[in-house]
Amino acid sequence: MPKFLIVDDEQAQRVIIRSILAKAGYLVRDVDGVQNALAVIDEWMPDVVVTDYKMGNGNGLELLEAARSSAGAPEVILMTAYGSIETAVKAMKLGAYDYLTKPIERDELVLIAERAAEKHVMKLDGMRVRESARRQLFEGLIAESTPMKEIIAAVEKVAPTDATVLIRGESGTGKERIARLLHNLSPRGARPMQSINCSAFPETLLESELFGYEKGAFTGANSRKLGIIEAANGSTLFLDEVADMSLNTQAKLLRVLQEKEIRRLGSTTTIPVDIRVIAATNKNLDECIKNGLFREDLYYRLNIIPLNVPSLRSRRDDIGPLIDFFLKRRGAQKSIGTEAIKLLCDYSWPGNVRELEAVIERTIILSAGDVIRREDLPVEIQAGEKQRTSAVSALFEIPPCGIMFEEFERDLLAQALQKANGLMTEAAKLLGMSYRTFQYRATKFGLLEGSEIKGEMESSLQ
Repeated sequence: MPKFLIVDDEQAQRVIIRSILAKAGYLVRDVDGVQNALAVIDEWMPDVVVTDYKMGNGNGLELLEAARSSAGAPEVILMTAYGSIETAVKAMKLGAYDYLTKPIERDELVLIAERAAEKHVMKLDGMRVRESARRQLFEGLIAESTPMKEIIAAVEKVAPTDATVLIRGESGTGKERIARLLHNLSPRGARPMQSINCSAFPETLLESELFGYEKGAFTGANSRKLGIIEAANGSTLFLDEVADMSLNTQAKLLRVLQEKEIRRLGSTTTIPVDIRVIAATNKNLDECIKNGLFREDLYYRLNIIPLNVPSLRSRRDDIGPLIDFFLKRRGAQKSIGTEAIKLLCDYSWPGNVRELEAVIERTIILSAGDVIRREDLPVEIQAGEKQRTSAVSALFEIPPCGIMFEEFERDLLAQALQKANGLMTEAAKLLGMSYRTFQYRATKFGLLEGSEIKGEMESSLQ
């Protein structure tokens, strides 16, 4: 049953309106001012507020503006004996449902109240539908850790735009999942995202997959074929492992990004395309550019919005929730013992989330009993702590001839930057340093050319 709140500093007026709406079958409460009204709105959450415009302790427009920011903001009907076109226009611009002039006509009040209540119910239903759809989009995307929360916040900020996005991260971190979330949250989300793994095709075949071809363009081209770029017209094109593209194909992709048009193989006609491009790679593009394997101009075109998906070892707060999710998705009636969960959380996960999912699936099948124990886990995870201790000891063993400590420190910092794809926050975590400490030491050795910019760009998205 719809709930109405009446706000008026004249008690007699409140009694009349309350009586009319109660007889119409609504739940009704009344208060005498703006502050009391806001308290009731927060506590009772009415569907509709019927408020006087001019009161001794505030006015209806103030209440209207404040009510709009409340959870499930109610519809507001403004009434006044001081009616004017200017006041009515201002009220409607601020979001009032309707405007009544005193003395209030009973039938008019009931009719407007009914319509306002119906509109609020429809608005709440729409919000529930959108929230349900949103939960489906985010299902399985665990973000309990700070790094993942920052990535999700950046995705939500960038998704509504058409900006080109470059997603970096190790294999198995979920780069394609982030790309799909970007697409689904965008205005293009109603159309299917078109994706292609650039490392899965040889150069000549990749080009025909991307651009399509005309009949007779080459031996075996017996009919016209649309390329994936053309198929993505009006939608999103996801280029996975973009660093594995040949330089020749990179040049053609650059032209697509610049000119917003393509030409099928064997054709002389250009076709305009409206696409949003998302690219991903697990390679260090700075190194690829230095080695002549990736075009610098294409890099700048793709790197409009950089997103760095963290490795699983740098988001350990997500490991437990991810394990719970994988168990539920497999319908496993099992729990994980204390020792087993500690080993899983301490393991380095070189294969990231993909490896974790495979381990949980394997363990569900092979383990006996309702509790997954330490001995049910793969041997590499059981031996993980011992292997890490041995690796650290070997790394810091001083040779008989001694070492140059500054050179050793510089190499460690450089390796960390390389493994973190040039991202200082990730590199600092690999060495157990704070961001500031890493920045200071890396600056001392002149290692931050290009990396400092990435750190600033990452911060701007948080």
